[in-house]
Amino acid sequence: MPYTKRRRLVRTAVALALGATTLAACGTESGDSETESGPASLTYWTWTPGMDKVVDLWNKGPGKKDQITVTVKKQASGDTLVTKILTAHKAGKAPDLVQAEYQALPTLVSNDALADISKNVSDAKGRFADGVWQQTTLGTDAVYAVPQDIGPMMFYYREDLFKQYGLTVPTTWDEFAETARKLKKAAPDKDLTTFSANDSGLFAGLAQQAGAKWWTTSGDQWKVSIDDAATQKVAKFWGGLVEEGAVDNQPMYTPAWNKALNTGKQIAWVSAVWAPGTLTTAAPDTKGKWAMAPLPQWSASENRTGSWGGSSTGVTTDSKHQEAAAKFAAWLNTDSDALNALATESGIYPAAKNAQTSGAFLKPPAYFSNQADFYTKAADIAETTAPSAWGPNVNVAYTTFKDAFGAAAKNKSDFGAALKKMQADTVADMKKQGFGVAR
Repeated sequence: MPYTKRRRLVRTAVALALGATTLAACGTESGDSETESGPASLTYWTWTPGMDKVVDLWNKGPGKKDQITVTVKKQASGDTLVTKILTAHKAGKAPDLVQAEYQALPTLVSNDALADISKNVSDAKGRFADGVWQQTTLGTDAVYAVPQDIGPMMFYYREDLFKQYGLTVPTTWDEFAETARKLKKAAPDKDLTTFSANDSGLFAGLAQQAGAKWWTTSGDQWKVSIDDAATQKVAKFWGGLVEEGAVDNQPMYTPAWNKALNTGKQIAWVSAVWAPGTLTTAAPDTKGKWAMAPLPQWSASENRTGSWGGSSTGVTTDSKHQEAAAKFAAWLNTDSDALNALATESGIYPAAKNAQTSGAFLKPPAYFSNQADFYTKAADIAETTAPSAWGPNVNVAYTTFKDAFGAAAKNKSDFGAALKKMQADTVADMKKQGFGVAR
């Protein structure tokens, strides 16, 4: 089945057409592969630690009963894995199952590498927050993966130092800015937090919370709106704080950043549910001194958060056993025993709502032993996850963000210009690949 300048994104009544990319193939929907009967041996590419132990539960239980065996093949994560999957798919040799970050799904779908498994996993939808499930459907009637883990964003702060400086936990971004200024006035050597450009997911999540829709479709074309009003608002807000010196402008995850958190030079962090693990390493001397609260809102009437991280389990179009693979993907991410094992063996925060306050999440993280309701509060926040809108070249947008915003933060220059650069580079790359882009 030839494809020239257009390629499948969905095979539903709400089909969307995309521009061509270099990898052309004709895939199949779930159920279009050869008739499935008898034993099925599946291969699963994943980077999650301890996944082999989780899969053992399947192979010895439901999988054994259904004669479906899954073998884990450990992989690198991020763009490295996406490239490997597409290379294997081009040769018709992709594995049956793949772990994929949410922002990578449009790239895999536009290259016809992921099957629509909606017929096999529709019963799982109710187990996830709407904003989470939407990330695996790309806003269509198709389902390209089952959510596995998520990273709802939250606000972390030093309880003791907030009390010492008479600070109130901000509930709006305006209050956040005033809190930063109040701290700087009371303790010029301290910062509320930093704006960091070395992790694009943070900015993307903040834009998502503000209502950004970076990639959407218009007829048979993509529409790129990385510099939309919502994102401009976020960029202007943080750029203003950096320019006036109300917050720091240093990158995260450096020895200097770790020291700032550990010594109390920085007393808050806009992060996600996985932050306790990072703080345990970065700021070991402050264990039990932090607390978590919902992300500040753009208006007092709003209640939503963005996502920073998270992944899903997809079934490839190359799989000869798509129905069996979909059955495993659903089990892995909805079964209570599997979810508890993912939490204890792999350290993930599950996307499934029922697992967020049970099993391994009945007690708070050791680092937050002072906040007994940590995971109850986290689950409430996760339920408010805003919809996202990813596109086929997130990697290009993220790379430009690091370069352009990194320079702007360092020089305390115009974040708006950096955002325009991000928009321009993303559009130029899509056109270069042959995607139709409406603007």
